[in-house]
Amino acid sequence: MHDDAKADAPAADKSPDNAREKPRKSAADEAGRRAAPSFGAFVRKPVREGAAGASGKAAAAVTEGLRPETGASFPADALEVGAVVDAYGLKGWVKVAPHAQGGGALLSAKRWWLVKGRERQSSARVAAKVHGDSVVGQLAGVADRDAAMLLRGSRIYVSRAEFPAPAADEYYWVDLMGLDVANEAGVELGKVADLIDNGAHSVLRIEYPSTGKDGKPATGERLIPFVGAYVKTVDLTAKRIVVDWEADY
Repeated sequence: MHDDAKADAPAADKSPDNAREKPRKSAADEAGRRAAPSFGAFVRKPVREGAAGASGKAAAAVTEGLRPETGASFPADALEVGAVVDAYGLKGWVKVAPHAQGGGALLSAKRWWLVKGRERQSSARVAAKVHGDSVVGQLAGVADRDAAMLLRGSRIYVSRAEFPAPAADEYYWVDLMGLDVANEAGVELGKVADLIDNGAHSVLRIEYPSTGKDGKPATGERLIPFVGAYVKTVDLTAKRIVVDWEADY
């Protein structure tokens, strides 16, 4: 989420591929793909909280035109997808650092929820576009640079229901978390605890009950590349992933 993950086409060797990969492409295709920023929703990037030099009163102010939100109105399926890092231009646009695959959600969601400390606000997204490795957006009620500056440090949430639909065989990381993992022989290998993106591909981090050297209960870990060579089926309804992987690997 992202950030999504896609099982790659089966590979001849056991080298790791991508966690949400597409079938192998030509060098020209890959160059074009690298030129288009790809975001994900679920790998946190460090974000400095608060606006530098802003007074406590200004930092806490509710921006005119934004709607304060109560806990009841905050969507139950809200996911953090980025954070406001600066104003952009003079007309109230904000610059957002998206989390791993959050850019797509920022561009598709009709409403952004902004959280800063205990304050929650929401606004309709008027416009948004990719700008380098960031997303810049215009929110209803944020009319000038001063208003946009007040939003610096705000974490942005959108409803999971407003994420763009993934392509066939593509998955958002958040949808894979907690799924049971078993091999083709039916041996239970554990549950998805995390996904790791090493730049070239993504890897499922599986946790399972184990016993430590001291004989006490412990948590074991398996790392399985999320590629077609190893990942055979992903059933989100059954919350289960079947892999070509032995328990003693």
